[in-house]
Amino acid sequence: MQEYCTCGAKLVPEARFCHKCGRPLFEWTPPEDPVEASAPRLAPLAAPPPEINFHNRTAVRTGFLVALATSVIISLPMPMYLNLIWMLGWLTASGFLAVYLYQRRTGQQLTARQGARMGWMAGLFSFAITTILFTATVLAISRRSSLAEFYRDRLTAQGAPANLDVEQILEMLERPAGLASLILVSLVMMFLLLTLLPTLGGAMGAKVLERD
Repeated sequence: MQEYCTCGAKLVPEARFCHKCGRPLFEWTPPEDPVEASAPRLAPLAAPPPEINFHNRTAVRTGFLVALATSVIISLPMPMYLNLIWMLGWLTASGFLAVYLYQRRTGQQLTARQGARMGWMAGLFSFAITTILFTATVLAISRRSSLAEFYRDRLTAQGAPANLDVEQILEMLERPAGLASLILVSLVMMFLLLTLLPTLGGAMGAKVLERD
């Protein structure tokens, strides 16, 4: 250790600075905190998976694509009894399909509640698409012929049961109040079918596809 500073002053033993000019005599490194050194480094917390709602773009795209396919499939012409079974079955399956496609795209495991929300979103899109198609169809038919005549031919082609009072139903279409009531009831029934069944299918799909 040097005894004199460059300024000529005699240094105090083990001094870190010259008492005369203040020049540091050696570099000093602070000791490492043993508590901080021994503390384990925690990995950064992973971001929580996105919620299933209309702010989730992947959920919206998946629900809309499933809804498009559902709207086309359930509108295929079939006999009356088979058409009802086909529609109920496919609407339930559409919720399952929405959950499957979403999990495959994101790798996120959905709970039964999230699966139900995914199915409900797909059903809501199906209702919107079906309502637009239904409105466009009614307008197109009303311009060419009467709705009563159109539905009479359609019910006959689909094999309506003999005990169904077709004429009484069709008479409602000839009156504005009856037509409005029938359309309103049809929309309510469509909303219930197109949202409740996919919601049920989505919850079932999340449980079936649940990984151990």
